[in-house]
Order: sequence, then structure tokens, then C-alpha cells
Amino acid sequence: MDVYGFPAWLRVEHWINALFITLMVRSGIEILATHPKLYGRDDSRPGSEWARFTRKTMPKDKLYDTLDEEESYSPIISLPGHRNLGMGRHWHFFVAIGWVLAGVTYVALLFATGQWRRYIPTSWGILPQAWHDLLTYLSFRLPPHLPGEPFDALQKLAYALVIFVLAPVAILSGLAQSPAVDARFPWFLRLWGGRQRVRSLHFFVLLAFLAFTAVHLLMLAVWGWGRENSLMIFGHGDAPVGGLWVSLVIIAAIIGVNIAVTVWSLRRPRMVQRVLGAVVMALRRALLRPATSHQHYPKAAVAAQHRVNGKPPDSDTYKIMAVHDFAPWRLTVGGLVENPVVLTLEDLRALNTRQSQCVLHHCIQGWSSVGEWTGLPLRDLLDLVRPLPEARYICFLTMQDNGRDEPSAPGEGHFYEIIDLELAHHPQTLLAYEMNGEPLPIEHGAPLRLRLENQLGFKMAKWIHDIEFLSDYRLVGDGMGGWREDNVHFDMEVGI
Repeated sequence: MDVYGFPAWLRVEHWINALFITLMVRSGIEILATHPKLYGRDDSRPGSEWARFTRKTMPKDKLYDTLDEEESYSPIISLPGHRNLGMGRHWHFFVAIGWVLAGVTYVALLFATGQWRRYIPTSWGILPQAWHDLLTYLSFRLPPHLPGEPFDALQKLAYALVIFVLAPVAILSGLAQSPAVDARFPWFLRLWGGRQRVRSLHFFVLLAFLAFTAVHLLMLAVWGWGRENSLMIFGHGDAPVGGLWVSLVIIAAIIGVNIAVTVWSLRRPRMVQRVLGAVVMALRRALLRPATSHQHYPKAAVAAQHRVNGKPPDSDTYKIMAVHDFAPWRLTVGGLVENPVVLTLEDLRALNTRQSQCVLHHCIQGWSSVGEWTGLPLRDLLDLVRPLPEARYICFLTMQDNGRDEPSAPGEGHFYEIIDLELAHHPQTLLAYEMNGEPLPIEHGAPLRLRLENQLGFKMAKWIHDIEFLSDYRLVGDGMGGWREDNVHFDMEVGI
């Protein structure tokens, strides 16, 4: 019997972790594909990226938006591939929940059973020993294992870094990209150097996991694939032939699961959206929705150029309103309210409350930008119209017709978004009619757009002309809570 054997729970966790990592890496690549550029500054200024994973070049003689910058990666490397950000996010967060729970269980059992001694060095002497082991490997020789342990010093140090440094950094850098977390705790994002630097760090974590996996597989081959896998399958190294074949079966099963979820996502995206979303959105509602925004960026942080997401309405009616500074525009507010109203832009400006906020915009694609927004707090509109007790949601209908204005996007019909009535009471939920001290530009939603600082940017409907209070969002469109939710399978709750 091998003295280096691993307990059953550790062996099971090892293979579960292998499955989770493959799914998270592939879905992470799908998320990266939607904006395949990395920046060092939060303004995400076009041309300032330090890394790009696309050959696309954007036109300089006409308006383009960030949807035009998206890439379509192969399902071989991304989950599910073919420009499916919604599906990629569902899998990334669903698997991340399982990975974190498995990781917490793993670490707890490490300390409860004393197995932590296998992975955590207890002496600084491991550092020179690890360096010596590295030189031994580079000379194409195998260093000795540490006395009574299954690893050499370099391997032990590598496992300690992956388990107790790399994995926590992956989790925390993911949380630091949450608009809800960043809005409620701006200091937490500052610890990481800003939104784009932490996004870049998260990418480096992905590369680190890939590098570790590649070296890990190489070490298995060098030390003896059969015996090493026998240790991690049977708990001892006495069955190298069995370890070889069973490990190949497990690897084939992991590949099979990846293929199955990819095919399922491409063929039945609505089912995936409902099944995974039920878990992910429930957790978001519980943990992130209560987070109210406390952002107060200095005006010096305002980006000189704010990226455009979504093309403006291309109708004669909208163009005529724009030419006349939106004087003919009317905002209709109705539905389940005591006092339905129709307001002009001047009416909105004449209401008693005028609020400005300098905040960080988080796009679901990954880019960000700081801007100053001025307008009417949505809670004040609620005071004016007085929602009925049965009202639970607010629908924002816009003048953008996606079949006409965004022909490259799947689906047709006017863009709309729905939010929970609870979010309307947050202090920085705003109906904005100014941006950076000027009237709201056309490309950013004139004459009126929503600002919802603890959610991702696509929820902040632009070119609004109608607001309706509802009892059930499932009665609108395809019933998923918004145009992008209906057509590209985004989440309705997007605090991360």
C-alpha cells in the first residue's frame, strides 16, 4: 500500500474541480469575446487597450457601437461559442457558485483532517529547496519528494499558491467587477486599481489556471501517468494500469460534459436561461439587490469619450423631435398607478428635485466609463404617480426599434427593460436628461435614459418615451424581463 494515498473526499473533489475549471475557463472566454480588449484605465478609451484578441477595426467615418466590436469564438474554446454572451454568463456564474461551495468544503476538510500539511509549507526552507527542484527539472532530472510527502518542494509550493492564493484572487477579482459591489463599496474597487485593472487581473488568473493545468498534466506524464492517477483515483499508487485507463475514462467524461452543455446551450438556450437563471438570479436577489449605490467620483475622473452601446432610433419622428430639441417629446407614465401623467422634457426639469451623480458605468461586455448624470430621482416620480399596491415592476419602453436600428442583433421590436419596483427607491436610481453638464447626447439616450447604478449598463434603457407600472413582467414580450433577456438570453437581475 502506498504511504502517499489521498482520502476519498479529496479525490472526489479533485475531479469535480477539474470539471468546474474547464467550464469556467470556457465560459470566461465567451464573456471575453464580447469585448475582446483589455485596458489599464477605467475610461476604456478606444485605442488605449493594452491587449486585443480581435482583428476587427472600427470605422472612423460613421457611428459604431460596442455591439459591432463583439467577436464570435468557436465552441471548441468558448462556452457555448458563436457570440452568446448571455449563455456564457449563465454558465460562468452557475459553475462559479458550485466551484466556490466545493472550494469552501475542500478547505474546511483540509484543516479538519490535517491534510493541509500536504499543501501548506511550514518552513521558509521550502523556498531554496523549490529553487533547487526547478533547476533539477530544467536539467531533465526528477527531484526527490519531500520526506513522507507525495510532492517535491516545488510541487508543494505550486499547490499552496493555487489553492490559497490563486483561487481566492479569482473569486475576489470577480466580485470586484460587480456593479452592485462597486456601487455599495467603492473603496473595494479602488483596492484593485479600478474596474479595468481588475478585469485584466481576472484574465491573468485565467491564464494562470491554464498554465498550472498544462504543467500539472506534464508532471503527471513525467512522474508516471498511471501511478499518479492511481493515487488520485484509488487512493494508492499500486494500480498504475487501472489508474491509466480510469483516468482516461474520467477525462473523456469531462470532455463529454463540456460537449453536452455546449450543444444544450446552442440548441435550447431558453431552457438553459430558465434552469440556470433560477439559481443564479435567486442568489443575486438575496445578496446584491439590497446594495445601494454610494458612488461619488470626482469630476476629474469623467471620461473624455464615453463609449456608445446601442444605435439611436432612425425614425423620422425621432429625428424631428431631435431637431426641435425634443420639445414635441412626451413621457407617458401609467399602468398600475393612481395618478397617470404625461410630461414634457420641461415638465421633468421643472419638478422640484434635480440630482447629479458622478458614477462608474459597467457594461455587460466588460468596458467601463465614468460620467456625470443629472436628472430626476425615480423615487420622486413614484411619489408623483403613486403606484398601486399590486404594482411590483416598472417597464421602460423606448423609441429604439431593434429590427430597424440594430439589424445585426437577433430579434425585432422596440427595446424595453423591466426593473423591480424596489430598485426605483435606491438613492442613485435616476431618470437622466443631462450628461457631463450638457443636455443628454443622442447617442447616449436623449431625451431621457435610466441610470441604475447597481446593475449592468444594458438595464439602463435609453430613448425612453413610456413608463408603465406592472404586476407581472412575464406578460411583456417573451416574459424574460427585457428585450435583451428575450432575444439574447441575458439575465434580468444583473448586479454582477
